[in-house]
Amino acid sequence: MTREDTAALLRKHDRFLIITHRRPDGDTVGCAVGLCAALRQMGKTAWILENPDATSLFTPYMEGYVAPEEYQADYVVTVDIAGLGLLHQNADGFRDRIDLAIDHHPSNEGFAKYNLVEADKAACGEIIFGLVRIMTELTAEIALPLYLAVSTDTGCFVYGNTTPNSHRVAAELMEYDIPYRELNKRHFRTKSFKRLQLESLIMQNLELFQDNTLAIAPVSLEMMSSVQATEEDTEDIAAFVGLLHGVMHSATIRELREGECKISLRTNPKYLNASKVCALLGGGGHAAAAGCTVSGSVDEAKAAILSAVERVQRDG
Repeated sequence: MTREDTAALLRKHDRFLIITHRRPDGDTVGCAVGLCAALRQMGKTAWILENPDATSLFTPYMEGYVAPEEYQADYVVTVDIAGLGLLHQNADGFRDRIDLAIDHHPSNEGFAKYNLVEADKAACGEIIFGLVRIMTELTAEIALPLYLAVSTDTGCFVYGNTTPNSHRVAAELMEYDIPYRELNKRHFRTKSFKRLQLESLIMQNLELFQDNTLAIAPVSLEMMSSVQATEEDTEDIAAFVGLLHGVMHSATIRELREGECKISLRTNPKYLNASKVCALLGGGGHAAAAGCTVSGSVDEAKAAILSAVERVQRDG
């Protein structure tokens, strides 16, 4: 699917429901709100499926866009979702009726009836921006969530996935008198005291491998409990470990519940493909950033990611 094909589909249909992924980040939330606002501006009925995982860091952007319980959708769209395994449980009823998937992950499974996948984009928000430019006028209401999407998925434009297109899109969005300074401070220059305590514990428990170039850090339930950290305090925690000098690859193991861990892997893609590593464990993502969810304890998850890394390094 091209953007033009996708725009034609969206013009043709109505009564949209937009779905975000589990543990939603700024990209999936920003894409959902930006697309929903654009569709409404086109005269369409559009809502976003409630995501129980959404934290207070992102829920303010979704105010006025979350679908009422009685809403019946005719056309279902997912944003920033590479596979059905990333759907929240409350979206299970839509697994077999997803009409359109808009995504930027190379590991996208092509699960929808139609798929618009641009794997060269740093953020899915860049794709939604392009669609909006084809379909309707860009406004501040649309620009703000799309800036959220692009800025958060590029780490405020410092991650290795950042491209000239990311900057061009952000620059144009900033022209619409959106409060980007406040957004940048909120998402990139503000940390709770609990978050700082959690980072201290992570450093105390971090382990280095492969001549100190690979860092693996646990974020256990016990660590979370000891500082009374919440889900919001762990936002983008995977990027923290990679700040250590000399580290090329880092894995953060977040214990979600007893017997289940989420692994977030960040790599130098010249030397290690993160998506290939996580694919061995049932996940996926990008060459430089990928993730997976595995069964077992934190120690078992550590052994699993180490084994997967070594396998990809060995087999290529």
